[in-house]
Amino acid sequence: MDAMRWIYLSPHLDDAALSAGGLIHEQTQSGIPVEIWTFMCGDPRLTEVSPFAQELHATWGFADAEETVRERRREDDHAANILGAQTVHFDFLDCIYRRNKSGDWSYPDAVFIPPVDDDADLPAQIASAISPRLMPDDILVCQLSVGSHVDHVLVRRAAELLGRPLIYDIDMPYFLYRSDEFEAKAAGMKESTHRITEASLQRWIEAVVAYKSQLPSLNEVLDTPEKARTSIRAYWEKWGGVRMLRPD
Repeated sequence: MDAMRWIYLSPHLDDAALSAGGLIHEQTQSGIPVEIWTFMCGDPRLTEVSPFAQELHATWGFADAEETVRERRREDDHAANILGAQTVHFDFLDCIYRRNKSGDWSYPDAVFIPPVDDDADLPAQIASAISPRLMPDDILVCQLSVGSHVDHVLVRRAAELLGRPLIYDIDMPYFLYRSDEFEAKAAGMKESTHRITEASLQRWIEAVVAYKSQLPSLNEVLDTPEKARTSIRAYWEKWGGVRMLRPD
């Protein structure tokens, strides 16, 4: 590793830390500048949200969309500070807040589905927002989109529109319970493991637990601080670090 800037392209306010927090800490402690760019974290300022979004707000402990985005950004800044990384927050809407051209909710009751037709231009819009901020030597890390969360799929498409070399990390916690998707998502790629120390493992766990609002919705493998600590440690003990992939 060298001192080039590493940029983690994160669909939501937790994805990069969940998937690669230990490596991010190793990098920043070695003097490598790391930035986490999160895309679907715009303030929707909606007068109403879908029943699905209301259920999620209740699970996360928030009253409305504005509070949700504000507090989740604070959680993200705190987690990034634990890891030594910088945050950049873009203004694209989370899928639960997006409407189609008819004014209906684009994702009224599910997020692990293919993108709707009205989102077809969204990857190009995201790529256009990324490009002016990039420097020639930046190293880009993109989520593999294991789990097929619609926003993960769209951000991966956006990254691949950039025409630059990409490294892929493996979406956590989805890999822990939807690993059957891994082979297809990683087709044609070469895998490597970036070893991380016990100290960076601890910072990884601390960063994940810092997303207090999100733990209850992260499946039973990570839905409490205790389970998060156990699951992240078990992953580390099995693989020794953070697994990354590159096109072969």
